[in-house]
Amino acid sequence: MTGTPNPSSTGSSSPVRVQTKISVSDPKIMVNLLGPGDEILRLIERSVASDVHVRGNEITITGEPADNATAERLFAELVELIEKGETLSVDAVRRTLAMLEANTSERPAEVLTLNILSRRGRTIRPKTLGQKKYVDAIDENTIVFGIGPAGTGKTYLAMAKAVQALQAKEVSRIILTRPAVEAGERLGFLPGTLTEKIDPYLRPLYDALHDMLDPESIPRLMAAGTIEVAPLAYMRGRTLNNAFIILDEAQNTTPEQMKMFLTRLGFGAKIVVTGDVTQVDLPGGTSSGLKVVRDILRGVEDVHFSELSSSDVVRHRLVAEIVDAYARFDAEQEQQAAQSVHAVPGRTATGGRTGHRR
Repeated sequence: MTGTPNPSSTGSSSPVRVQTKISVSDPKIMVNLLGPGDEILRLIERSVASDVHVRGNEITITGEPADNATAERLFAELVELIEKGETLSVDAVRRTLAMLEANTSERPAEVLTLNILSRRGRTIRPKTLGQKKYVDAIDENTIVFGIGPAGTGKTYLAMAKAVQALQAKEVSRIILTRPAVEAGERLGFLPGTLTEKIDPYLRPLYDALHDMLDPESIPRLMAAGTIEVAPLAYMRGRTLNNAFIILDEAQNTTPEQMKMFLTRLGFGAKIVVTGDVTQVDLPGGTSSGLKVVRDILRGVEDVHFSELSSSDVVRHRLVAEIVDAYARFDAEQEQQAAQSVHAVPGRTATGGRTGHRR
């Protein structure tokens, strides 16, 4: 791909507009770059400030120099993604644009082609800059907390790193655990064995394992103790050496449970704790161990807190918008509650009198 700037004639009072021409020599790359029915080209045209026109193997960008430079860099990153074997999608283009707008030193083509794990032609890799930093933190620290909303890949990427570490013989086993807390429902008495009772809480972890390993090998690995999936209560009293340990849904731990879990760390082990502090399912009045631990351990060497946000959501586009909408609503509610407390002394944020039950 080659680019050539050409000045355009302008009036003295108008912004200087120039033309930048990009030649794409490989027709296959150009077809991928435009997308089915030119959908990727149309997205780029809507997303950049410059005018973009394509004719044959040549892309012409017309606009102010800074805007052209941004568009040219976008095309360069997308072409590199294609050259590395990626089939461009609308989502990949949106993520590339978001990274360029963030103006970070990380290159989108490097972030989006960082392979963690491959199985049967499917590759697991970070899809946002926040996810890339989270994965890097897992490589560089013994204990990592992945905190963020649903859909940001917190647990999935941690499990991919765990399987990668096991396959590379960096650890001898993987331990996956969750607190058995009901998400707002009351399931009542469940019949069956203990395993059958706790299975619904652990099912998401099993599902992720099936994405990353041959399903036929999972029972064998679990029978050998190489992979263990268990509720958090089973961790008490143990020391976990040479293991990659993941605590999922950690917002539903109490401070005491969080301390118990973290102190299971043994030699040659690594811990990743994941959770969403906006979705706590603990009984009313119970503090979340994940919220408390940030204040307790922040600044401790070899412990890292990765904060993921709606910009790291890799599910349907609406999920990120839903996360943001709830965040705005919660902020407004907190502000109204604070104003209510100050406006009516002696009353709580919900309007009840202090010290009295309603």
